[in-house]
Amino acid sequence: MDEVIRSFIDELKSDKKLSDNTLESYGRDIKQFLTFLHESNIDFKSVKKANVISYVIFLQKEGKAVASISRCLASIRAFYHILVKNRIVSYDPTLDLESPRIEKKTPEILTIEEVEKLLSIPNASDTKGIRDKAMLELLYATGIRVSELISLNVDYINVDLGCIKCNGTKERIIPVGKMALQATENYLKSYRKLFLKGKNDNALFLNFHGERMTRQGFWKIVKYYASIAKIDKEITPHTLRHSFAAHLIENGADLKSVQQMLGHSDISTTQVYAEMIKTRISDVYRKSHPRA
Repeated sequence: MDEVIRSFIDELKSDKKLSDNTLESYGRDIKQFLTFLHESNIDFKSVKKANVISYVIFLQKEGKAVASISRCLASIRAFYHILVKNRIVSYDPTLDLESPRIEKKTPEILTIEEVEKLLSIPNASDTKGIRDKAMLELLYATGIRVSELISLNVDYINVDLGCIKCNGTKERIIPVGKMALQATENYLKSYRKLFLKGKNDNALFLNFHGERMTRQGFWKIVKYYASIAKIDKEITPHTLRHSFAAHLIENGADLKSVQQMLGHSDISTTQVYAEMIKTRISDVYRKSHPRA
């Protein structure tokens, strides 16, 4: 099984420009699918459309979200596309198979007051608090993805020019506000060395083992401070990215600039935030104006 998955991932690497996180997700999805087939005594080379549908039903019974099931199907499609291309199988069981419709949820947005409350919690006199403060400030100041935040190296931030170089799915230069710069510079000058543990790692943000911070590690950090803040909203690292975009647009930023900073390939993705702001303003007007 491992060899099949390894070959699949290697092929994807050569065919598409996919991030490491996406490749990891593809591999995990296919491993779970192949495990399901094995337990059902089905060879992956002889899979029919009915078998894929059975797997979808199995995922639904397991309580998987629609978005997760759709991603699994995308992985299986890519898997069989490569198998057909390499003539390992002659039939693609995912042809004409519809993905479950994903209900688009409105992104959770924090108010400016809620963001300030969250960012004020890390202890400014504590080594961990100073690192966490820098990470949270930088995430909200730039709107970068969590994967992009933990991938930052020391030389990616230019304190003098007030910007960072982001090497995500779309490489870009993003301006950084004074407060985030100050928090990051404070961490860099006096506290990052305390995390190094004798290692010479170029990673900007390190954990207590002297290694690059992981997605899971930062997710726990956000959850920890969100619980202390007691904000009645579901707060994840991505919430700060959503809030960054919404607050910029609310204060007059043009969509094209926000699109570039977020690294969206399609401006329609960025348009969602503008629609949210319009809806919120309309709601405020209807509730507040005496003649609305």
